[in-house]
Amino acid sequence: MRPIVLGAEDVARALEPAALLDALADAFAAAARGEVVAPPRGALAIDDGRGLLVMPGHRAGGPVIVKHVGLYDGNPARGLPHHPATICAFDADTGALRAVLEATELTAIRTAGAAALSIRLAARPDARVAAVIGAGPVAAAHLRMLPAVLPGAEVRVATRDPVRAAALAAAHGAVAAAPADAVRGADVVCLCTSARAPVLRADALATGTHLTSVGFAPPGGELDPELARSARLLVETRDAFAPPPAGCAELAGLDPDAAAELGEVLIGTRQGRADDDEITVFKSMGTVIEDLAAAEVVLRAAG
Repeated sequence: MRPIVLGAEDVARALEPAALLDALADAFAAAARGEVVAPPRGALAIDDGRGLLVMPGHRAGGPVIVKHVGLYDGNPARGLPHHPATICAFDADTGALRAVLEATELTAIRTAGAAALSIRLAARPDARVAAVIGAGPVAAAHLRMLPAVLPGAEVRVATRDPVRAAALAAAHGAVAAAPADAVRGADVVCLCTSARAPVLRADALATGTHLTSVGFAPPGGELDPELARSARLLVETRDAFAPPPAGCAELAGLDPDAAAELGEVLIGTRQGRADDDEITVFKSMGTVIEDLAAAEVVLRAAG
């Protein structure tokens, strides 16, 4: 059988937020039960801010996938995505190529989906105000996903460029604000930047806030390590504590067992939140578990 090729529009059309959230929850729960093979990602460094991440994975009953994610610092100046991505899906029984997916948009939306899932699991039930820090594709994907977990919430958008923040906010029915104003009084704060240093300090968050951080910029990163140490911490998997490229630089030196995996919260072996006063933090490394879930949604839609 000839493999199918699915472009960016095909992929984006299939990844409806509610369906993606259900698929992500199912995949993370399966991973917590030991039903997913997800080796640590590898990296190929080229030079001058260029490289490639490689992420293979498999879940029983689904395809084997291999994802390639580029890291190209110079691409935005060329009008190209910083993280171009492709997924190849193979038949698990024969190894035959089944599909090729343009996965740049898929990467943004599955990343936002994991952050949204953490909000469902760890934000206060009365959360009504969210702040999105960043104005790139992943921030836009967060604005697409947030209504699925915070219906009717006030959403604020902030970035260093107020023009970009205003444009993104207008496109998604949100409110543009300066970073300090966006975070003030927010119940949920979503960091979606490529910053190599923390974009806000631990003392900027109010009691009971849930913070998500999806940026990946080793050897630094957007998340204040003090927040990772002091808050209740959630991760996709404990591979997040490995050195980059497998894990997150902001978690270096922390005890992996201190964190709860999303799947553990889903199956009830760990808590996402103990009370309304604690600060909770989800630090995303980006895992092939999310790509498996998203690819399965897309492939089902493609028939």
